[in-house]
Amino acid sequence: MYTLKRTQILPTPLQTAWQFFSDPRNLPVITPPDLGFEITSELPEQMYAGMVVTYKVTALAGVRVNWVTEITHVREPDFFVDEQRFGPYRFWHHQHLFRAVEGGTEMVDQVSYLLPFQPFGQLAAPFIRKRLEYIFDYRHETIAKLLV
Repeated sequence: MYTLKRTQILPTPLQTAWQFFSDPRNLPVITPPDLGFEITSELPEQMYAGMVVTYKVTALAGVRVNWVTEITHVREPDFFVDEQRFGPYRFWHHQHLFRAVEGGTEMVDQVSYLLPFQPFGQLAAPFIRKRLEYIFDYRHETIAKLLV
């Protein structure tokens, strides 16, 4: 099991941060353009536990893949969890944690994941890790510009 954890202080109130991140329509805005991230399902007005969202994304070697996630837990405005139901990973569990701090909101992303095609998938682990770091670095920079 691999884990990626990122923490960011947002200079915005907790409720504002929650409203932005709990709306899946904002995902394309904070995803690097070269991933070709496209939401392919209808989205409700408000996120809820049990909500399923489908996407298309460019994975390794420019291959477009379908990705299906389910929002499994929601406790507004503290956290929500999305888990892959179908997609490029063998396992994907992404926790989004929020808490009010002096000067804004602390946001923590913690992703636990397993790669497919084991034991051969482990050969790609450093590349996948670098790719995920690139994605979350992009998010960090974009969010810092958006939520000021």
